[in-house]
Amino acid sequence: MGDLQSLSDLFQNKLFRIPDYQRGYAWKQSQLIDFWDDVMNLQEDRYHYTGLLSLKAVPKSESIGWGNDKWLLDSGFKAYHVVDGQQRLTTFSILMNEIVSFAKGLDINAEKNEDEVVICFQTLKSIRSKYISQKRPPQNIITTYLFGYEIDNPSAEYLTYKIYEEPHSGTINETYYTKNLKYAKEFFIDCLNKLFDSEGLDGIENLYRKLTLQLMFNIHEIEDDYDVFVAFETMNNRGKKLTNLELLKNRLIYLTTLYDDVQLDVIDKDELRKQINDAWKEVYYQLGRNQNAPLSDDEFLRAHWIMYFHYSRKKGDDYIKFLLNKFSAKNIFEKQVVAIDEEIPEVIEDEVDEDDDSIQNLENDIPIEISKLKPNEIRSYVNSLKDVAKYWFYTHFPEQSELTNEEKIWLERLNRIGIGYFRPIVTISLVPELNISPKDRVEFFKAVERFIFLSFRMAAFQSSYKSSDYYRKARALYMREIEISEVTKSLTETATYDMDYAIKNFITRIDKRFSNGDGFYGWRDLRYFLYEYEFEKALLTGIEKLGWKPFTKVEKDKVTIEHILPQTPTKWYWRNQFRQFDEEEIKTLSASLGNLLPLSQSVNSSLQNDSFEDKKSSNTKGRRGYEDGSHSEIEVSHHSEWNAKSILDRGMKMLRFLEKRWNVYFDNEEQMLELLHLEFVNDVREEVPELPLEIIAPGMVDITNGGSSVSTSDLQLDFWTNFVNYCAEIGRTDDIGSRKPLRQNWYDVSIGKTGYHVFLNIIGKSTLRIGLYIYSGEVFTKLEENKETIEQVCGFNLEWYTSRKTSVHKRVLYSTTTDLYDKSKYQESFNWLITHFDKLKEALDAVD
Repeated sequence: MGDLQSLSDLFQNKLFRIPDYQRGYAWKQSQLIDFWDDVMNLQEDRYHYTGLLSLKAVPKSESIGWGNDKWLLDSGFKAYHVVDGQQRLTTFSILMNEIVSFAKGLDINAEKNEDEVVICFQTLKSIRSKYISQKRPPQNIITTYLFGYEIDNPSAEYLTYKIYEEPHSGTINETYYTKNLKYAKEFFIDCLNKLFDSEGLDGIENLYRKLTLQLMFNIHEIEDDYDVFVAFETMNNRGKKLTNLELLKNRLIYLTTLYDDVQLDVIDKDELRKQINDAWKEVYYQLGRNQNAPLSDDEFLRAHWIMYFHYSRKKGDDYIKFLLNKFSAKNIFEKQVVAIDEEIPEVIEDEVDEDDDSIQNLENDIPIEISKLKPNEIRSYVNSLKDVAKYWFYTHFPEQSELTNEEKIWLERLNRIGIGYFRPIVTISLVPELNISPKDRVEFFKAVERFIFLSFRMAAFQSSYKSSDYYRKARALYMREIEISEVTKSLTETATYDMDYAIKNFITRIDKRFSNGDGFYGWRDLRYFLYEYEFEKALLTGIEKLGWKPFTKVEKDKVTIEHILPQTPTKWYWRNQFRQFDEEEIKTLSASLGNLLPLSQSVNSSLQNDSFEDKKSSNTKGRRGYEDGSHSEIEVSHHSEWNAKSILDRGMKMLRFLEKRWNVYFDNEEQMLELLHLEFVNDVREEVPELPLEIIAPGMVDITNGGSSVSTSDLQLDFWTNFVNYCAEIGRTDDIGSRKPLRQNWYDVSIGKTGYHVFLNIIGKSTLRIGLYIYSGEVFTKLEENKETIEQVCGFNLEWYTSRKTSVHKRVLYSTTTDLYDKSKYQESFNWLITHFDKLKEALDAVD
């Protein structure tokens, strides 16, 4: 073990660099919180052991490529690679930079230079010079940072320009790792502000002392290059275990150091190492390109292994063992005899046959010994990783690709349905060198999607069904041993061959779900099917009304797939509409495919018992009506009523869509009826008289004022129907009486204004209201400026400030009280609404 040193001791004439085989910054919120808590809880008279810091001194001869940083080495600084401990040193450097920036940014220091601001008897200039950066005198043009990444690391520029805030950055690529750097910076800015608010400058100074003097590292200098790579492969950084991709990069760079000069001279070693770095730089960029959804390192590495090497199920779970065994020191040191004129093959096989005739001595050739693992094999492998990474990303995020619109649509479908083990072969199909046309790709994507739908979504085969076959085809396609059309044909024929079994298995599975009471609603892939049914209609209109992410998002107490006929119908409308069916049949009807509707906007599950008329129309309960919803909702809203025949007809229509969309063929209509579980709908039944309104299910309101017991929505419809009829009698159908009466408590009236409209309102049993519904804050402000004039002209004072301050839309109201359920007072209420409407419109015309 080495010396125990504080950071003050550690940063004495040293230059620290993260070497090219290291990963980027991996700490996230939990590690940062632990680090901050450790420092905050550290007592002033105690030291905190921070762990082992493994360093490898970099000889001057190896720092030639350090460019503008070399001047500091010439002035007596010593260069070190950080082998273990980079996460902690990075965190310290970010925090120290933020402390300096925070102190400089205080109001009391606004007019001061860094050499005039003091913390703990040290100027900010001296702190920056010791822990962060120095400028090359005398011109101070070059800035050298004491801690950073080697240039080949994609985080190098980000740390310099975005974290240390060096000016003139230009375009900086962001990755998964740079996102972590950005978060750490923002985290410490927030922590410092809170610390200053609670403890003032004393708190900041105490933090600085703890960081520089009380955090102790056990310093271990590694002498041998071999030990460097061994140490890297075995270390863990505070719970952030190295990924297989990180291990493999380290291994490959290590292997470049083992070749003798005959096989790989110094120039070629440097070039091979650069190609490895370039490959990993590209891979990490692509995997972290979508910062909100970074892709898995190990998943990509395994997929590429499937593409590149011979797949066998025996090795299926041991891909990293295979790779680390393939790219191992023993394969460098083990020699085989080869003729000096023999061309080294670049095609990589997962096993090397030592008896291969192609490496036997040829007559008159001079034999030499070379490593079993050739440098070109490493080069070919890493360049393949680099080339494929972009297309792996495109399979996940096709909208960011240069593919045709139709290709993007089908890739999105594959992601929605669950692409599974097909992602490697789909990735390969995008590689330009294979010269696959967009048309052939689309046909291939269609075949993959159909295969998945039939085999896994209908038949529920095991998820590994045929995986070995298509993994092997993936490599064969990549190696140009087969054409994409052969794969497409195989997928189509296999799915068609399995179709009969798939349909029967699907019927059996759905039958079990009906037995459980869920029916089609319990089908795991219902959302995908309903979305595709909706998507076909969207393609015809060019208008997308249903987004996949909102549709699949599950919120507590909300639904995005509605049972049109509720699962447990309680309201009179539904009981009366399905009165000829018993409870078991109603339950079956509710769970059948034709009764399930994708909603463009999730609604509270409590609204599912609304009558069909209420569901069709938007209302004050916070739901958007079918008439204004998805294409599927609009289609359903064209029904004048919803009954058993409606459910059966729509179910059959959807199954015919299934047949057409996935080339599925049911035996006959009887088989389709069996799947829908609706054979009983066509039975001849005796006519059942309508149920009386007095039979009230839970959820109905009982108004006993000389009338029958009816629902609130029925009463609202009655009020507005009589209002519209009254308007017609007095000749007001062109303006206030022009709207169709609905089962809702409001009635909108357009008055020809672009920023607002008038609405009429009945609230509860006794409140009658007229108001303005204003679409934006700007329009509200304009009307508010004319408040006095408006109220003077209309003759009554309005309520201007009932809307929430955060609401974009605003309401201006005027109300009165009456008995809304007393029909004898209807005409009085109607006249009040019409009179106040006319006065309000006159006032608005006067100011607009």
